[in-house]
Amino acid sequence: MFAARLCTRVSVARPLLQPLVTVQPGVVRSLHSSPVCHDESLEQAAKFIGAGCATVGVAGSGAGIGTVFGSLVEGYARNPSLKTQLFSYCVLGFALSEAMGLFCLMIAFMILFAL
Repeated sequence: MFAARLCTRVSVARPLLQPLVTVQPGVVRSLHSSPVCHDESLEQAAKFIGAGCATVGVAGSGAGIGTVFGSLVEGYARNPSLKTQLFSYCVLGFALSEAMGLFCLMIAFMILFAL
């Protein structure tokens, strides 16, 4: 029974082996993927979306700064004699975290105004 179905499917599929469209010599078709008119509002919307995605890193910077100073308070509460060493590590962590936030903000402004 399976062989009978297979044979009927082959006989049905046989006409599909012939070309569906004949190509005439001298006729050239070109495929265009870009729109004819350039839409400025679409480009502006893409810039706003990209800048919004780039500013997400600023929130991460704020969370990192909060974590750094929270750890400073916790470390100072555990061992007050290490105040100067803990504060120097805290300033370093604050600077690195703030730098990453500023880089994200810089990329957002570059997307909006430089591209």
